[in-house]
Amino acid sequence: MVEPKIYKETQERLKALGFPFTLPLEVTHYIGGEFDRGDHPFPVVYPATGEVIGTVPEGREEEVERAVAAATEAFRTWGKMPPSQRRPYLRRFAEKIREYRPVFEVLESLDVGRPIHENRLGYVERMANNIEFFADFAVTHGSEAYPMENGYVNYVLRFPVGVAALITPWNMPSMLATWKIGPTLAFGNTAVLKPAEFTPLGAWLLARCAHEAGLPPGVFNVVHGFGPNSAGEFLTRHPGVRLISFTGETTTGKVIMRNAADTLKRLSMELGGKAPNLIFRSADLDRAVEVTLRAGFFNQGEVCLAGSRLLVERPVYEPFLDRLVRAAKALKVGDPLDPETRMGALIAEEHLRKVMSYVEIARETATLLTGGKRPELPHPLDKGYFLEPTVVVDVKPSDRVCQEEIFGPMVVVMPFDTEEEAIALANNTPYGLNAIVQTRDVGQAVRVAEALEVGTVWINDWFVRDLRVPFGGAKQSGIGREGGHYGYEFYYETKNVCLANR
Repeated sequence: MVEPKIYKETQERLKALGFPFTLPLEVTHYIGGEFDRGDHPFPVVYPATGEVIGTVPEGREEEVERAVAAATEAFRTWGKMPPSQRRPYLRRFAEKIREYRPVFEVLESLDVGRPIHENRLGYVERMANNIEFFADFAVTHGSEAYPMENGYVNYVLRFPVGVAALITPWNMPSMLATWKIGPTLAFGNTAVLKPAEFTPLGAWLLARCAHEAGLPPGVFNVVHGFGPNSAGEFLTRHPGVRLISFTGETTTGKVIMRNAADTLKRLSMELGGKAPNLIFRSADLDRAVEVTLRAGFFNQGEVCLAGSRLLVERPVYEPFLDRLVRAAKALKVGDPLDPETRMGALIAEEHLRKVMSYVEIARETATLLTGGKRPELPHPLDKGYFLEPTVVVDVKPSDRVCQEEIFGPMVVVMPFDTEEEAIALANNTPYGLNAIVQTRDVGQAVRVAEALEVGTVWINDWFVRDLRVPFGGAKQSGIGREGGHYGYEFYYETKNVCLANR
């Protein structure tokens, strides 16, 4: 057992927020309807102070075997239920998430280092909606029939696939978990969730919500751990797992594909991004700065959808840049539990080092207009993994800081002269998850959106989700689509029946 060193300031702050759990937190697995303390504990670290605030057990082959066995057994009943019978369970699950809203808001800050201000902007409601939407969707969507001229009728049957491995990242752990849990369970599959090792707290509370909502044992399971030679690898290789939904970086996605190949598991993967944010001369510059600030520095820039490559039409390049730098400097960086904070800490010391390595590359090859250093903060925040919002100019499209996913509070800015040049620059990366187009010219917005090689284009805004439409990436940003009937097809098997109507 790791001996946690708890700072008095953190304890007092959590008590003031009404946090119901006592530090140090003892996170558990959730397998077959039971909370399992497991073995091989490793520390849970609060990114804002670097302090150990709890422990979490590492799931290994034995835990994965038990979780898959529990999910397989539960599938025998859950998978045969009509959607209308599954829906009440999932609606209670969603209501439990809402009941624990203040706790999730604090846990996400402790887990990720994200400002509690951001967690209070409808984050938990989105979690609950992710469950409810698909519970209702599964009930309202049925089969299709296709009569043929020669007296035959074809009709399509849909049935759940089986046990799903849900592997989630550390940047928005609880919300992205429910995004996968919702369709998985609503369409009759059972699940084993493997959260990122840095952020186990939200998954732990989700298990509690599922348990209190009365989900049958084994329908939803949580196994903590790492990737290679740990829970992640054992889960993605397990022959009893039929489908894998993964959100994370591209290199890990390639490993998962190799692990899944031997048993031909179906895959849905949202991977890395390097999103372009195109600002044209007709854009409302005040609005463009507001959108750019969110797209570049929300969640400390630790967002696969982050608009980290700014392409600005030359006539408005200087005025836009001036406003952006002033706005970035004004962002309050500090204590994630302070409602006035607008940018918190990066997830871990090793990740801070990675992002700082890109800062050093930028110092050598480009110009930093602001940021690029750790802010001066009082104890215990001086031990946290903070970095100031960073704006970089004088870059070339081929520079590493323009091509590689940094996943931190750094944006690069490049001017362009024509619409065609902007599109070429935007498409000039191996990624294609999303893009932002800022213009008041409707025709231009439509033309540019159609030309961009990405899965989602936001026009004059960012990070707006509608669960009815497809979501996923192009090129090395992913495989497959989720959302609405697009996810419907991933989480279901289909069977065609041809009936001779004579």
